Amino acid sequence: MPEFPDDLPRCPWGTDDPMMREYHDCEWGKPVRDSRALWEKLMLDGFQAGLSWRIVLKKRDALRRAFCHFEPQKVAELTEKDIERLVNNADIIRSRSKITAVINNARAFLAMQEAGEEFGDWIWAQIGGKAIQHTGVVPTKDALSDRISKDLKKRGFKFVGPTIVYAWMEATGLINTHHPDCFRRAQVAKEA
Repeated sequence: MPEFPDDLPRCPWGTDDPMMREYHDCEWGKPVRDSRALWEKLMLDGFQAGLSWRIVLKKRDALRRAFCHFEPQKVAELTEKDIERLVNNADIIRSRSKITAVINNARAFLAMQEAGEEFGDWIWAQIGGKAIQHTGVVPTKDALSDRISKDLKKRGFKFVGPTIVYAWMEATGLINTHHPDCFRRAQVAKEA
């Protein structure tokens, strides 16, 4: 991963903690088009519900190991016995409802594929194929995230409320909410 000088202007949340700064500088807001990667990030954002992103980042590698590197086909095959094993895995976020949601969401993801809908194509089509360059006060949710949340829920997805969806859209570059003075804002806009 590239290293950037510590004195560059950043979004306020990406300045103090080295792990958060690396995430901010190298991942957050970078446009993601790969369906599996988008799905993984949505699952991780679901794990964040009620917690800080820092906790999810600390446990991300363990979550990847626990959930078959977020390969939907493998995750969809997990059983009740696997759920019990995961609930007892101290290395991950041990919420039964979140664990069950990931397995359920793998099945919903695969159902979209089987119906001829590629997850990445579907989500980018929701915004016309080009990232939204947000200006002004950044909300925690909006009409777009509400609409996408409802659509995902109709498809059977869980833990995809409008706030989770908005955070996911920011993290995957669907919406560029980097602070106007942040050095990443222009870079991410170019990548979009």
